[in-house]
Amino acid sequence: MIKVSVMYPNGPDARFDDDYYRERHMPMVKELMGDALMYYTIDRGMAGGAPASNAPYIAMGHLFCDSVDAFQAGFGPHTKEIMGDIPNYTNQTPVVQISQVVVGQA
Repeated sequence: MIKVSVMYPNGPDARFDDDYYRERHMPMVKELMGDALMYYTIDRGMAGGAPASNAPYIAMGHLFCDSVDAFQAGFGPHTKEIMGDIPNYTNQTPVVQISQVVVGQA
């Protein structure tokens, strides 16, 4: 299984609409990707590692798929629509990382 992390940098002028991201953007991604997207999670940054420091990312979305091929098959045809929605909820350019999930435990 892989995880695609989409991380939105924090900063003094960072804007992020949690409601829009949770209620519209991520459900749209799930609908467009269909079965290629097993599930997703959303994180909201609270703090950095040092006392009283800001979180380096204002928010993160994580997409869980069986493989990179499955992700690309589900996301690829809809890239323009998904990426075009970003200005509706943030003014930040996301940082993307694809990771192999080595351990997952419920």
